[in-house]
Amino acid sequence: MTDEPSKVSVWVARIAVALLAILCGYGSLKYGFSAEVRQRFWHDLAERPGGPMTFRFILQPIMASIAAIHAGIQDARIGRPGFLWSILHDPERRKRRVREALIATGQIVLLGIVMDTIYQLQVLKTFYPAEAALIAVLLAVVPYFVVRGIAQSIARWWMSRAAPTQPPKV
Repeated sequence: MTDEPSKVSVWVARIAVALLAILCGYGSLKYGFSAEVRQRFWHDLAERPGGPMTFRFILQPIMASIAAIHAGIQDARIGRPGFLWSILHDPERRKRRVREALIATGQIVLLGIVMDTIYQLQVLKTFYPAEAALIAVLLAVVPYFVVRGIAQSIARWWMSRAAPTQPPKV
Protein backbone atom coordinates (compact mmCIF):
# COMPACT_ATOMS: atom_id res chain seq x y z
CA MET A 1 0.00 0.00 0.00
CA THR A 2 1.11 3.55 -0.43
CA ASP A 3 0.61 4.57 3.21
CA GLU A 4 3.00 3.45 5.89
CA PRO A 5 1.14 1.21 8.37
CA SER A 6 0.68 2.43 11.92
CA LYS A 7 2.92 1.12 14.67
CA VAL A 8 -0.12 -0.48 16.30
CA SER A 9 -0.96 -2.39 13.11
CA VAL A 10 2.60 -3.62 12.84
CA TRP A 11 2.60 -4.79 16.47
CA VAL A 12 -0.78 -6.49 16.06
CA ALA A 13 0.60 -8.36 13.05
CA ARG A 14 3.72 -9.37 14.97
CA ILE A 15 1.62 -10.59 17.88
CA ALA A 16 -0.62 -12.54 15.50
CA VAL A 17 2.34 -14.23 13.79
CA ALA A 18 4.01 -15.02 17.12
CA LEU A 19 0.76 -16.41 18.53
CA LEU A 20 0.23 -18.55 15.42
CA ALA A 21 3.76 -19.95 15.76
CA ILE A 22 3.34 -20.63 19.47
CA LEU A 23 -0.04 -22.31 19.01
CA CYS A 24 1.19 -24.48 16.14
CA GLY A 25 4.36 -25.42 18.01
CA TYR A 26 2.58 -26.17 21.26
CA GLY A 27 -0.16 -28.11 19.49
CA SER A 28 2.41 -30.14 17.57
CA LEU A 29 4.36 -30.96 20.72
CA LYS A 30 1.27 -31.81 22.75
CA TYR A 31 -0.74 -33.77 20.15
CA GLY A 32 1.75 -34.62 17.40
CA PHE A 33 0.86 -35.36 13.77
CA SER A 34 -0.63 -38.83 14.03
CA ALA A 35 -3.36 -40.11 11.73
CA GLU A 36 -5.77 -39.82 14.65
CA VAL A 37 -4.94 -36.14 15.12
CA ARG A 38 -5.37 -35.41 11.41
CA GLN A 39 -8.68 -37.29 11.34
CA ARG A 40 -9.92 -35.38 14.42
CA PHE A 41 -8.89 -32.09 12.82
CA TRP A 42 -10.84 -32.77 9.61
CA HIS A 43 -13.83 -34.06 11.58
CA ASP A 44 -13.82 -31.01 13.85
CA LEU A 45 -13.39 -28.73 10.84
CA ALA A 46 -16.42 -30.25 9.12
CA GLU A 47 -18.50 -29.86 12.32
CA ARG A 48 -17.63 -26.20 12.94
CA PRO A 49 -19.78 -24.51 10.27
CA GLY A 50 -22.96 -26.19 11.51
CA GLY A 51 -22.38 -25.67 15.21
CA PRO A 52 -22.45 -22.69 17.53
CA MET A 53 -20.63 -19.54 16.41
CA THR A 54 -21.17 -20.32 12.73
CA PHE A 55 -21.20 -16.56 12.07
CA ARG A 56 -17.39 -16.50 12.22
CA PHE A 57 -17.25 -18.55 9.01
CA ILE A 58 -18.96 -15.60 7.37
CA LEU A 59 -17.53 -12.74 9.45
CA GLN A 60 -13.81 -13.47 9.13
CA PRO A 61 -13.73 -14.04 5.35
CA ILE A 62 -15.85 -10.91 4.83
CA MET A 63 -13.50 -8.83 6.98
CA ALA A 64 -10.48 -10.26 5.14
CA SER A 65 -12.18 -9.61 1.79
CA ILE A 66 -12.87 -5.97 2.68
CA ALA A 67 -9.20 -5.46 3.55
CA ALA A 68 -8.19 -7.29 0.35
CA ILE A 69 -10.49 -5.23 -1.86
CA HIS A 70 -9.08 -2.01 -0.44
CA ALA A 71 -5.49 -3.21 -0.97
CA GLY A 72 -6.28 -4.58 -4.46
CA ILE A 73 -7.71 -1.23 -5.56
CA GLN A 74 -4.62 0.55 -4.18
CA ASP A 75 -2.40 -1.91 -6.09
CA ALA A 76 -4.27 -1.18 -9.32
CA ARG A 77 -4.09 2.59 -8.79
CA ILE A 78 -0.32 2.60 -8.40
CA GLY A 79 0.26 -0.02 -11.09
CA ARG A 80 1.72 -2.82 -9.02
CA PRO A 81 2.04 -6.31 -10.44
CA GLY A 82 -0.45 -8.94 -9.29
CA PHE A 83 -0.33 -9.74 -5.58
CA LEU A 84 0.05 -13.52 -5.73
CA TRP A 85 2.25 -13.26 -8.82
CA SER A 86 4.72 -11.00 -7.03
CA ILE A 87 4.76 -13.27 -3.97
CA LEU A 88 5.40 -16.38 -6.02
CA HIS A 89 7.67 -15.02 -8.74
CA ASP A 90 9.34 -11.82 -7.53
CA PRO A 91 11.81 -12.43 -4.70
CA GLU A 92 12.57 -8.71 -4.42
CA ARG A 93 8.95 -7.83 -3.58
CA ARG A 94 7.94 -11.05 -1.80
CA LYS A 95 8.87 -10.01 1.74
CA ARG A 96 7.20 -6.60 1.43
CA ARG A 97 3.99 -8.07 -0.03
CA VAL A 98 3.72 -10.78 2.64
CA ARG A 99 4.33 -8.13 5.31
CA GLU A 100 1.48 -6.04 3.87
CA ALA A 101 -0.83 -9.05 3.97
CA LEU A 102 0.10 -9.88 7.55
CA ILE A 103 -0.44 -6.31 8.69
CA ALA A 104 -3.81 -6.18 6.91
CA THR A 105 -5.01 -9.48 8.40
CA GLY A 106 -3.39 -9.32 11.86
CA GLN A 107 -6.51 -8.20 13.72
CA ILE A 108 -8.68 -10.67 11.81
CA VAL A 109 -6.34 -13.54 12.69
CA LEU A 110 -6.34 -12.58 16.37
CA LEU A 111 -10.13 -12.38 16.32
CA GLY A 112 -10.25 -15.81 14.68
CA ILE A 113 -7.99 -17.35 17.32
CA VAL A 114 -10.15 -15.92 20.10
CA MET A 115 -13.39 -17.08 18.49
CA ASP A 116 -12.07 -20.57 17.80
CA THR A 117 -10.75 -20.86 21.34
CA ILE A 118 -14.19 -19.95 22.68
CA TYR A 119 -15.79 -22.44 20.29
CA GLN A 120 -13.45 -25.26 21.31
CA LEU A 121 -13.89 -24.66 25.01
CA GLN A 122 -17.67 -24.40 24.65
CA VAL A 123 -18.29 -27.28 22.23
CA LEU A 124 -15.29 -29.60 22.38
CA LYS A 125 -14.64 -28.98 26.10
CA THR A 126 -10.90 -28.90 25.37
CA PHE A 127 -8.42 -26.76 23.47
CA TYR A 128 -6.42 -27.81 20.43
CA PRO A 129 -4.02 -24.90 19.85
CA ALA A 130 -2.85 -25.85 16.35
CA GLU A 131 -6.47 -26.20 15.20
CA ALA A 132 -7.26 -22.70 16.44
CA ALA A 133 -4.28 -21.33 14.51
CA LEU A 134 -5.10 -23.21 11.31
CA ILE A 135 -8.77 -22.20 11.39
CA ALA A 136 -7.80 -18.55 11.88
CA VAL A 137 -5.45 -18.72 8.88
CA LEU A 138 -8.01 -20.53 6.71
CA LEU A 139 -10.72 -17.98 7.49
CA ALA A 140 -8.61 -14.82 7.24
CA VAL A 141 -5.38 -15.15 5.31
CA VAL A 142 -6.53 -17.47 2.52
CA PRO A 143 -9.53 -15.29 1.53
CA TYR A 144 -7.31 -12.20 1.68
CA PHE A 145 -4.77 -13.68 -0.74
CA VAL A 146 -7.47 -14.80 -3.18
CA VAL A 147 -9.67 -11.69 -3.09
CA ARG A 148 -6.81 -9.18 -3.31
CA GLY A 149 -5.74 -10.44 -6.72
CA ILE A 150 -9.31 -10.55 -8.01
CA ALA A 151 -10.00 -7.04 -6.70
CA GLN A 152 -6.84 -5.76 -8.34
CA SER A 153 -7.79 -7.29 -11.69
CA ILE A 154 -11.30 -5.85 -11.58
CA ALA A 155 -9.98 -2.43 -10.52
CA ARG A 156 -7.44 -2.43 -13.37
CA TRP A 157 -10.16 -3.32 -15.85
CA TRP A 158 -12.49 -0.66 -14.43
CA MET A 159 -9.80 2.05 -14.51
CA SER A 160 -8.75 1.23 -18.06
CA ARG A 161 -12.38 1.36 -19.13
CA ALA A 162 -12.97 4.69 -17.42
CA ALA A 163 -9.72 6.33 -18.54
CA PRO A 164 -10.45 9.45 -20.58
CA THR A 165 -9.19 9.50 -24.12
CA GLN A 166 -6.76 12.22 -25.14
CA PRO A 167 -8.32 14.98 -27.22
CA PRO A 168 -6.81 15.39 -30.68
CA LYS A 169 -4.02 17.94 -30.89
CA VAL A 170 -4.74 20.98 -32.99
